[in-house]
Amino acid sequence: MVHAPIALLPTSFPESHWKQACELAPIFNELIDRVSLDGKFLQDSLARTKKVDAFTSRLLDIHSKILEMNKKEEIRLGLHRSDYMLDEKTKLLLQIEFNTISSSFAGLGCLVTDLHRTLLNDYGEDLGLDSKRIPGNTATGQFAEALAKAWTEYNNPRAVAMIVVQTEERNMYDQHWLCTLGITYNVRTIRKTLAEIDSEGQLLPDGTFLVGGQAVAVVYFRAGYAPTDYPSES
Repeated sequence: MVHAPIALLPTSFPESHWKQACELAPIFNELIDRVSLDGKFLQDSLARTKKVDAFTSRLLDIHSKILEMNKKEEIRLGLHRSDYMLDEKTKLLLQIEFNTISSSFAGLGCLVTDLHRTLLNDYGEDLGLDSKRIPGNTATGQFAEALAKAWTEYNNPRAVAMIVVQTEERNMYDQHWLCTLGITYNVRTIRKTLAEIDSEGQLLPDGTFLVGGQAVAVVYFRAGYAPTDYPSES
């Protein structure tokens, strides 16, 4: 077992930049959602990348086949994480990346926030830090609420929420917050690797996706974002 790296104490960060990131979040979420619906834009924008990257090329080929099917998805869910750093020279908030798949650390991030607040409650006066200045972190609850909302929209009380994991999952403890789905929302979750989905999955004529005989209402991908996740055609 390898402990996830953390900072023992919180890092000082301008409140104005924190608020800016929070204000930008729904804007970026809507932008990504709109881009995901524009198949031609995606294909055209990544056309040059497709020529030099085999993985992207394969994904775009699959995307083209889906576009040809002309199947409209009325229910969509994005679990995103936008990463920022403070530029040393300009002191501006700069976006590093926007994660649209395998958005992780909601679970561990909330625990670190609690750790920092607890430490500052006990030692903040000695350190010159105020625990009340630590922003709240509700990522775990919001992720669970979003998945539960998507599950509800699917309108099948017997359906499950599926989390797609890697064969040798190293970050499983960050995923334990998913138990909130069962405890708070009465949504059953299953964990499957891509190989297990290949062997157990079945797509019905009406579009229902079964895994192990269970209808899947919503999928949370924690795998499938890298070529190493696809060692074979299956």
